[in-house]
Amino acid sequence: MFRQYQLRDFKLRLVVFVYAITILGILVVGSAKAEYQSQQLAGMVLGSFAMLVFALVDYRIMMNAWWLIYLVNLGLLLAVQLAGTKVNGARRWLDLGFMRFQPSELTKLLLILFFARFFTKYRESINNWKTLLASGVLILIPLYLVKEQPHLSATITIAFIFCILIYIGGLSYKIIGTVLAILIPSAIIFINLIMQEGQEILDHYQFTRIMAWLNPAEYADDAYQQQNSIIAIGSGQLYGKGLYNNDISSVKNGNFIVEPQTDFIFAVTGEELGFIGCAAVIILLALIVMECLWIGRNARDQEGTIICCGFGGLIAFQSLVNISVATGLMPNTGMPLPFVSYGLTSLVMLYMGIGIVLNVGLQPKKY
Repeated sequence: MFRQYQLRDFKLRLVVFVYAITILGILVVGSAKAEYQSQQLAGMVLGSFAMLVFALVDYRIMMNAWWLIYLVNLGLLLAVQLAGTKVNGARRWLDLGFMRFQPSELTKLLLILFFARFFTKYRESINNWKTLLASGVLILIPLYLVKEQPHLSATITIAFIFCILIYIGGLSYKIIGTVLAILIPSAIIFINLIMQEGQEILDHYQFTRIMAWLNPAEYADDAYQQQNSIIAIGSGQLYGKGLYNNDISSVKNGNFIVEPQTDFIFAVTGEELGFIGCAAVIILLALIVMECLWIGRNARDQEGTIICCGFGGLIAFQSLVNISVATGLMPNTGMPLPFVSYGLTSLVMLYMGIGIVLNVGLQPKKY
């Protein structure tokens, strides 16, 4: 199985970028909440093993089990509904004894693999209404299960990934134009509806997050974390206050942000490492995304291209949303920053995805 690989095709640059930002993330997570640093380090070790395995196993083997991948994904999401652990009003985790596992994170990767095969298999009829309807049903089932947890940020991410996958799969611009012509006015109507008092479209916490972003003075309690995040990033200036500092006015020492090691890890990065640290995070994430897209461009088949573009899109989207929330450009959505935010399931899933991308890179179309 390994004779087909050439060492010169191994994308070492991608691995270096991934380890660089993961180590930076471990340092920042440890500074935000010291008790989570060892777990994040364990996630990197476990993820490295997973990355190595997936980098060496031919991704086409997984593609042959595409329906099994989809059914396993549904099984995990249903298990969360039936026996999941509930934390802060959300049922998103499965308690495995030694760790809590979050299936919705793995769903992102599994659906990329499934639809890579689906859109390749039906590429000749992807613009046919039957294929579009079938793909719509197949994505709506896991989307509904994730939304019911509830996990809005993962729901939005999965929907966005699906749009990338179907576009790379060959969706015609005529259909894209038609959809946009419907979605844009629909979005305007939707925004007007949810702005009304007493609306029942969004849950109360979702409504207040949007209103806190639009009018932080009136919704001061709900805008508290996001406003403190903006202040923290600005206070870091060029070089930051330094990791593990004892400044009582910092977001971590003053408890101005709840759970700073997850959704608002970029605020800790900005405050403690300054503009230079924030720029390093953004540059490393951009380089990882570009490497994924470059590998996808040179993949041996359409499946490889869709996998790489889908995974690169996942990292780009989550990075954009997380940083936009931390800097006040978007409402708070609770989305982790790839490779930086604390989260064992998320980190291992990302390393698995990088491993699959590396395997696609080991089988370029030039052979």
